[in-house]
Order: sequence, then structure tokens, then C-alpha cells
Amino acid sequence: MRGGLLARTLIVALLAIPIAGRPAGAQSVSDSLLPAPPPCVLDECLNGGEPPPAAGSPNAPPPPAQRRPARVVAPGDFDFYVLTLSWSPGFCETGGEAKAPDQCAIGAGLGFVVHGLWPQDANGYPSDCDGGSRPVSRVALAAAEGLFPSESLARYEWRKHGACTGLSPADFFASVRQARDSIAIPEALKAPHEEQSLPPMAIARAFIAVNPGLRPGAMAITCARGELADVRFCLAKDLRGFVDCPEVARRDCRSSSVNIAPIH
Repeated sequence: MRGGLLARTLIVALLAIPIAGRPAGAQSVSDSLLPAPPPCVLDECLNGGEPPPAAGSPNAPPPPAQRRPARVVAPGDFDFYVLTLSWSPGFCETGGEAKAPDQCAIGAGLGFVVHGLWPQDANGYPSDCDGGSRPVSRVALAAAEGLFPSESLARYEWRKHGACTGLSPADFFASVRQARDSIAIPEALKAPHEEQSLPPMAIARAFIAVNPGLRPGAMAITCARGELADVRFCLAKDLRGFVDCPEVARRDCRSSSVNIAPIH
């Protein structure tokens, strides 16, 4: 009897202890039987363990901005670049077929192609800066794919002009691509299949109309034997805009009109 009374008294005393007095972090028997909440994961922890708002909801965070490829500013000693886009049909009409039969073959379908991205000074330009001693790897040439009409021209342009930029071959060809992609081609000159004849200034105005910031003093239209040869653009070293280049602009074609050979 005495043992049973003592046990009942102990149970009543334990039940009388207030829950608030439980030490921090202690678990009751009933607590231990409940499943533990799942741990928060990564950014959910920043929301107090709540899952992040669904995409498209009013509280959803804005999507990360699209990252543009990094621009590499050339360390070479020159003032600006000249991007030269050659009109391939005109090149072929003026003797280019003998030099580049693949480029001029029927069905090649080439219009404006990259002739070069040349480092330029206010007066004159550097060239053959290291004798082309730096070899051009296959990886670097892969970066030039689709830029020049032939691999041999890509190699030549690196030796003659690219080495003067102070860039590696791969970075130089990446800069060529960025420069080319920054220029919009007027719709009428993308793929004409009929011969045209236009004043050089009309061609310049067509480019100015579709390239914000471009002005006559930052470009030149050149011709050879009455045919459109190329269009040259003077670009800042960071490739972020056009710069005036009087020496280049003076090379503008002096003919009253030039023939624009059609693409074939």
C-alpha cells in the first residue's frame, strides 16, 4: 500500500510542473513522437524556411539579367580599330576569283564578309608587329570560323594586323566577331540578286540609317574599277562605339556611282 501511494504521489508531482518551465531545447515524450520539420534548403532558408515564390507571381524576384560576353580591350599601342567588310561579289568581279576560287564559286552566296579588323592610329597604322611568331592554334581558328571567307585569310589577318593588338589569337578573333556583329547591314544590301548602281553617299546613308551613332566621318565606302569594294568602320578600342577617323574617311570612293554586283 505504501509503495503504491508513493508512486501515485510522484506522478501527480511530475504532471504539476508547468510546460513553460521546461529547459530550452528539452523535448517532452509527445514532442519526440512528432516528425521533425524538413530542413530548409539554400535560398529557402532566407525566407524563414518557406519555399521561394513561384516564378511569375507578384512576389517573385526578377530574373537575372542576361550576361553579355566580356569585351577584351586590346593592350596594344594604337588608337582605334578599322573594321573592313568586303563586298564579296565585287571582289570576285575585280580579279578575286583567281585568288579565292571557293569564295567566288557559283552558289557561294556571300555578300559582305570580314576582310579584317585593323588596329589604326590617327596617322598610319602598325603591322607585322611580331613577325607572326605566335602560332595560331586550332582552338583559336575555331573562334574565327564563319568570320572570314577562308582560313588562310584568317591566318594572314592575324599575322599582319592581329598580332599588333597585343591580344592572343583567340581573343583577337573573338574581338573580330564582336565588331562584325555590332554592324547592321541595310536590308537592300543583304542579298541583292540584281545588279545595282548607287552613289557612294547613298550607300553610306543606308548604313547610317540602321547603325545608331554612325556618321560619315567614321566610315568610308571604297571602290575598285567601278565596283563596290568594301565598307570601312572606325570603332573604339573597346568596340562600344564609332570614332571619327579623317585619314580613313578620306579613302571614300570619288566616283559618282558604283556598281554593286549581285550575289550568286
